[in-house]
Amino acid sequence: MYKPTIGLEIHIELKTKSKMFCNCSNDPDERRPNVNICPVCTAQPGSLPFINEEAIRKVVKTGLALNCQIPEYSKFDRKNYFYPDLPKGYQISQYDKPLCLGGFLELDGKKISPSTVLRADGEKSRTIRITRVHLEEDTGKLIHPEGADFSLVDFNRAGIPLMELVTEPDIASAEEAKRFAEKLHLIMHYLDVSDADMEKGQMRVEVNISLSADKKLGTKVEIKNLNSFKAVERGINYEIQRQTEVLERGEKVTQETRGWDDMKGETFSQREKEEAHDYRYFPEPDLPPIHFAKKEIDEIRAEIPELPQERRERLAREYGLAERNIEIFVYNKDLGEYFEKVVSEFGSNLPKEKLFKLIKLAANYLISDLQGLLKVNPVANNRFLITPENFAEFITLIQEDTISSKIAKQVLAEMFKNGADPSQIIEEKGLVQITDEAEIEKIIKEVISKNPKAVKDYELGKANAFQYLIGQIMAQTKGKANPQLVRDILRKTLTKTK
Repeated sequence: MYKPTIGLEIHIELKTKSKMFCNCSNDPDERRPNVNICPVCTAQPGSLPFINEEAIRKVVKTGLALNCQIPEYSKFDRKNYFYPDLPKGYQISQYDKPLCLGGFLELDGKKISPSTVLRADGEKSRTIRITRVHLEEDTGKLIHPEGADFSLVDFNRAGIPLMELVTEPDIASAEEAKRFAEKLHLIMHYLDVSDADMEKGQMRVEVNISLSADKKLGTKVEIKNLNSFKAVERGINYEIQRQTEVLERGEKVTQETRGWDDMKGETFSQREKEEAHDYRYFPEPDLPPIHFAKKEIDEIRAEIPELPQERRERLAREYGLAERNIEIFVYNKDLGEYFEKVVSEFGSNLPKEKLFKLIKLAANYLISDLQGLLKVNPVANNRFLITPENFAEFITLIQEDTISSKIAKQVLAEMFKNGADPSQIIEEKGLVQITDEAEIEKIIKEVISKNPKAVKDYELGKANAFQYLIGQIMAQTKGKANPQLVRDILRKTLTKTK
């Protein structure tokens, strides 16, 4: 049995107005090639870079959110290598003095050692250590026209602030690697440092993986071109299987860089890498070193919002929500914030039991019915046409049996169209729930007289007949009759007729 040892290198393009070392626009949606370029980012002779302070703050904020240490002194270095999309012939990066050192990310919210341990409740708990987080400039983009014997270079991306995060080799499976990337992606959104859109290449995951049968580490293989969380998991699982087969044949795993073919579901060799490349790092002579005062670090720390794990714990503590609903509100941050605005409209003077019923009902309607409407009209984003006040009133009307669950769907659809007040919709369309027992009993008797066969089937013990009669009653009342009253009164009436 071979044990995998996995470390990740994750590159994330920062969301800034301008590039890292010049004033060119940082626009990931620009489709015209070589528009956002200047003498600095295309390395024209005599041009000099200058530091984007916003990018520095975003990296430091990320490091603090990931429990990193921020050294008082940091600097930029030149990383020398030649590639067509690197206009300078070197990349401005960081080597021995990065912006952030150490740190960790908890895969399940528990601060523990990087090894797998058992918590008191018997569940496994994992923490992945972070080696460093540093800042560099992105390269240009190579374009390979189909059928052509040449390549083109688009330098719009060249010089965009690129944050690189390197983990320790603490990851033990493909599933853990995927979870780490997903959690980091979510934190980036909460911090608002990057959109981290993997399809656009704003977040790129590289994997270092080796297999061993004992404590000695095996030969490291790097996997590139993993552009989705699913690809991270599939790529690692494939590579574990591939290396296992190599070792079981008595052969040696080659140290190399491999790409990922998503269509074929397999890795492929790109280049062998027998020894570490000598990038001839040296301090960037055109940029000053960076010095941090404690006051500056404290100011950035104060900007860190409530992070996903903190929100999970608070939603559970304050609202008693089901774990599934909590995850939806954490991953859909806007929806979670809207939910809390709705809850605030219920008021704090309600009896606790009633308040929690309203909270549970609000969560269910937001996650199921409202999200369902948004899937049909994803562009409209009409959720925000419905004010939290109106949505809270809508939930209260359901809870107080003013409208049935069936009518509630009609009312919500109307609210979704124009953000109208639910009470106004109910009044204009005559949708108030029928709760008068005498009126319901009268309708039930009419339905029974018109459906003697169904009544006979019910007397013979056919359960479907009861449901059929309920359907007929609800149809006659256009869904306005209180469903529970209908059931109770129908059952009593049928018992009397036997």
